[in-house]
Amino acid sequence: MKKYIAVVLLLASIAFAAFAPLKKQPVKVYLIGDSTVADYTGDYDEKDYMTERYPVAGWGQVFQPFLHSDSLHKIRNIFKGDSAVVVNKARGGRSTRTFFEEGRWAEVHEALQKGDVVMMQFGHNDAAENKPERYTSIQGYKEYLRLYIKQTREKGALPILLTPVNRNYPWKDGKLSNVHGDYPQAVKEVAAELKVPLIDLTQHSIDYFTSRGEAYVSSHYFMNLPAGKYKAYPEGQKDNTHFQPEGARAVAQLVFDGLKALALPASSAGEKGRIR
Repeated sequence: MKKYIAVVLLLASIAFAAFAPLKKQPVKVYLIGDSTVADYTGDYDEKDYMTERYPVAGWGQVFQPFLHSDSLHKIRNIFKGDSAVVVNKARGGRSTRTFFEEGRWAEVHEALQKGDVVMMQFGHNDAAENKPERYTSIQGYKEYLRLYIKQTREKGALPILLTPVNRNYPWKDGKLSNVHGDYPQAVKEVAAELKVPLIDLTQHSIDYFTSRGEAYVSSHYFMNLPAGKYKAYPEGQKDNTHFQPEGARAVAQLVFDGLKALALPASSAGEKGRIR
């Protein structure tokens, strides 16, 4: 009798395991781009963050909390899943071209799995005509974006394009203007051509920074630092490209809001139209 009961319990446990729902793997959200996206903590450049880098922060550095399980229901139009993990591969000084030439894209591409997301924001360094080691023409910029999109889709992952976040200039009559020339428009054209979800971070950041005002944005969002306040910058800093943590969080919020607003074309996520 005991043997019979043991067999029944074993069969029942096997049946339960067979029909129990499998726990979904976290969606991996890969970030590729430049210093405005990068995560300066960890092993970014073998420097101690708090003593040699702080308070600089890319928006990708603070993006993980926006993808908390309690918030994912707000972006069901992008993917269905119980959890998401940010994999930040952005690196300072990189353009679309140098990110590819240095093998950084190959590393991401090799790791990509079906259902992953690749969010790409370049432009700051592509537009640097005075730095030929990183400069990429508009034509080249668009070609590299097309390459990243094509290879992302081949892996069954979802590409999302972002226009470059604006710098803290030029200001005129209390309003901030586009500083990236034709590069934001180039991203929009590629997005329309290949039917890729687009977040116009250039315009969103211009509008939001303008609403906060030049004085506030300069002192709280960007790396304009007084002397003697931070160990890593004893003489202070004047930098209207890179963010302090408050600025990084503000931009990360703009990105998350952009995800919520996306109308995802069915063809953008492969056969099923949207990812898990």
